Amino acid sequence: MTDQANLFHESWYRVADQRISLRPNVVIRRQVLRGETWHVVQNPLSNQFYRLRPATYDFVSRLSSSRTIEEVWQETQGRDPENAPGQGDVVELLAQLYHANLLHYNLPPNSEKLFERYKEKKQRILKANLKSIMFFRVPLFDPDAMLQRLAGFIRLLISPVAAVVWCGAVAVGVKVAIDNFAELQVASEGIMAPSNLVFLYLGLVIVKTLHEFGHAFAVRRFGGEVHTMGIMFLIFSPLPYMDASAAWAFRNKWQRVFVGAAGMIFEVFVAACAIVIWANTGPGVIHSLAYNMVFVASVTTVLFNINPLLRFDGYYILSDLMDMPNLHQHSSRHLRYLVEHHAFGCRNVETPATTRREEIWFTTFGILSGIYRIFVFSVILLFVADRFLLAGMIMAVICIVSWVFVPIIGLFRYLASSPRLYRTRPRAIGVCSATFSVIVFLLFLLPLPNSFMAPGVLKSTDYVVAVSRASGQIAEVVTPSGARVHSGDSLLRLVNPELALEIRESQAGLDEAAAQHRRAMFSQQADLDPIEDRIDFYEKRLERLEQEQEDLVVKADASGIWVAPDLDDRIGMWISRGAPLGELINDDHFYFLSVVSQADVSDLFAQGIRDTQVKLVGQAELPMAVAQYATIPMAQTQLPSVALGFAGGGDIAIDTRDAQGVKTSEPFYQVRALVQSAPEVSLLHGRSGKIRFSLEPKSLAWQGWRRLSQLLQERYQI
Repeated sequence: MTDQANLFHESWYRVADQRISLRPNVVIRRQVLRGETWHVVQNPLSNQFYRLRPATYDFVSRLSSSRTIEEVWQETQGRDPENAPGQGDVVELLAQLYHANLLHYNLPPNSEKLFERYKEKKQRILKANLKSIMFFRVPLFDPDAMLQRLAGFIRLLISPVAAVVWCGAVAVGVKVAIDNFAELQVASEGIMAPSNLVFLYLGLVIVKTLHEFGHAFAVRRFGGEVHTMGIMFLIFSPLPYMDASAAWAFRNKWQRVFVGAAGMIFEVFVAACAIVIWANTGPGVIHSLAYNMVFVASVTTVLFNINPLLRFDGYYILSDLMDMPNLHQHSSRHLRYLVEHHAFGCRNVETPATTRREEIWFTTFGILSGIYRIFVFSVILLFVADRFLLAGMIMAVICIVSWVFVPIIGLFRYLASSPRLYRTRPRAIGVCSATFSVIVFLLFLLPLPNSFMAPGVLKSTDYVVAVSRASGQIAEVVTPSGARVHSGDSLLRLVNPELALEIRESQAGLDEAAAQHRRAMFSQQADLDPIEDRIDFYEKRLERLEQEQEDLVVKADASGIWVAPDLDDRIGMWISRGAPLGELINDDHFYFLSVVSQADVSDLFAQGIRDTQVKLVGQAELPMAVAQYATIPMAQTQLPSVALGFAGGGDIAIDTRDAQGVKTSEPFYQVRALVQSAPEVSLLHGRSGKIRFSLEPKSLAWQGWRRLSQLLQERYQI
């Protein structure tokens, strides 16, 4: 039954005596959504579509120049009082049909009114374009005649045979991608290089052109017409687009779903072909263009097309699959209803949701889509500003005006003059004022915990790196890794057959020189000095070789825990002299060596730290207190451990030219913190973790502004 509060409307007298009807050229089609019959009203001149519920269509279909709106409304109320639209619904519906030029008046033509409606429509379109400045559209031509000539080709392109070909091509493309996954990752690192931007844009234009033609072909294949193709300025980059709204009139849900997915289907096929070309060509124009087409087809499909939270292909597919037309508009209306009904206490408002399931869908979708839209636009703003700072600043100003100032002005107008609040205006103003006060308090007045974290590694205050003093092959691991050893204990044994031969050779040389020395003492005393030099040479060489032979047994230089986890896998491997074999760690005392970025180091130098804790990976629930810490007042670029950088799975950006993975892309500062060991925490040399520095509590607005200022200064030197 129609809500009693919405059954009557204060503006009803303005339309009750009018005699109007739908224009003769309006086309109406039936659709079945979730077992309910809807009617799609199409304006063939503007190619716009409007969906009407059965009860609403029953009212619209009875409009006639021979009867007033009041008479028609009374008749529908008498026929179906449970579902008939109320006066408020009728006023809103007639306003929409009026602005769409779908109503016929039995009055002399009023050119001025028609011009005003056209002007109002243009202003609405202009406002919508300004709100979506990064997705501005410019229609160029009507492709319908061209699509009619290609009807035979389209039937062949969208057929079971084509589906089999598509599946085969995609299967081959997936296999090629898996076989060349490492090369694809390497190639992605240079996707934004200046030399690649031209290929990236060309790939984007080619892929998106085929994407839009995929939609157009699908619409034409199922009997629809496409009358608009043009250019969409996506982040100020011109790209093709087409109007596939004719699919809304298709009765078959799966035809509408296929039209929505057709662009992505074409993209996937193009990506499969392009990756095969990329894998079978050498460096060059074709090779680079093919890779960029693969990149575009994958990234844009995930971020935009298939994602239902933005009003692209995924959104329309979801709407059709769930039988929820106008999901975005209904979600916005439902969220507005929740505020007006529950917060403002309005009783003359209705939700577009008819079931509990729809209420959950509209609420969830409305909130998630709003959050995701802000996230995507923020990423786009940063992306544009990184390359064109002035354009990024202009876009940021437009977004701030559109998302902040315009809604605030609209809210004031709504609270001051909206007829929906004529009975509850004081309460609405009070709720908004209280909400604003709470937001101001939470953002600007309430001190909140203020801290920052820095990654680091645990190191022993006393540890020795065991190195090989002789060259040889690892023959035996005497002491396993993790065992406690004492100074002088054997750790592992090496073998070097060449060393034994050199010792035998040196011993033979020494014996020969000694025999020559004895003979020269009796017969050739003049040769004694050179022979004695040879003896001295062989004695020193033999002493060195024997020492190396003793050093083939690696012994501990200090007491502690022997850490060499990979020695068992290195048995039989040749080890050069001086190569590190493991570490001897004194596990009595440890310190945490952390890496602090330049953005956070000012707080350390300001001595505003209130508390410090260390949490190790794997035992983050057991924080360790810090007895004292010291900041090394010198910027550095060499990480204390490869585990802290991207190469080792850490959070610190490293220089891509550094093969060792320890040179950072930006300077940092080191902080040494002496940790107080806890019995439950396993203290291991080299174990990674994070240190938290707690600062003086600050408001959320202060913390956010500081982070934003640091971001602008770091990225744009503002």
